[in-house]
Amino acid sequence: MTPTDTARDAPRACFIAAGLEVLGERWALLALREMSLGVRRFDQIARNTGASRDILTNRLRTLESHGIIERVQYSEHPPRHEYHLTTSGAEVAPILISLAAWSSTWMRDETPRASYRHSCGADLQPVLTCAECGEEFRLGSLMLGPLVSTADAIPVDHQQQI
Repeated sequence: MTPTDTARDAPRACFIAAGLEVLGERWALLALREMSLGVRRFDQIARNTGASRDILTNRLRTLESHGIIERVQYSEHPPRHEYHLTTSGAEVAPILISLAAWSSTWMRDETPRASYRHSCGADLQPVLTCAECGEEFRLGSLMLGPLVSTADAIPVDHQQQI
């Protein structure tokens, strides 16, 4: 079976689907947006996202259980925690910027929205390029590669330890 073949009754297995199992929910992405902007405390994340406390608690637990964020205690009496991005979580930021760029083009309305800028002050513009040839991604240049198991997909920060 080639990567482009699928069983008749089975959905295509891919890493996008696997990522969406954890990241594919509004409140998870908005919480990660806040942490990418340096907001780390629960009350601030809840306020800035508009998520209810119980839903946000559930999403943060899911992100923590998948190693995307870590909970760090900053006060003992009373016990209080902050949420910090792990390496995995920090790598979600370009996805958020790409989603924001797409939304600013295709989901326009009269509501004023924040733009995202680089520390130099310029607007961020996501660009996806081939790691081998450096050519910019364009529709029509996407193809499926060979099937690999998730066990074969070793995160970059873990490759050097092997």
